[in-house]
Amino acid sequence: MTAVRDAAARLLAALAGRGWTLAVAESLTGGLVTAALVEVPGASAVLRGGVVAYATDLKATVLGVDAALLAGRGAVDPQVAAAMATGVRHRLGADVGLATTGVAGPDGQDGHPPGTVHVAVAAPGSSLVRSLELPGGRAEVRAAACLAVLVLAAEALVDPERQPDARA
Repeated sequence: MTAVRDAAARLLAALAGRGWTLAVAESLTGGLVTAALVEVPGASAVLRGGVVAYATDLKATVLGVDAALLAGRGAVDPQVAAAMATGVRHRLGADVGLATTGVAGPDGQDGHPPGTVHVAVAAPGSSLVRSLELPGGRAEVRAAACLAVLVLAAEALVDPERQPDARA
């Protein structure tokens, strides 16, 4: 888990350097992202909180994701990931929001195979989404999704020009 811890520390340092705060919305990762962040000493200076919205209806009621978007596209969708990141950012009063959604397995969901993952970051002036097809079993997919959202956020904040193809 060194890569996850390093990515979490890099992200928190980038946010602290800007005086920004962070909120996390998680579905398939079920709290892994927030747990990785709080492992870093000093995380409380940046992290406002996290929401595990595992059930689809909570994405609408708790995070403010448009119910029509969820009904039309399902919970496993890049637009839903972006809306979750924006929603948690606003609901928890943070400068930056992160989100994970997807299918960890072992079965598919809404026509998507296991390993289909969408991660997102919403920051002042930008929204980024990365869609992935991750190999492995349930634990491996969840761990890789956790790392992916932390890396995406750190890249977006540390070197935003590096990921122009990831802009939503």
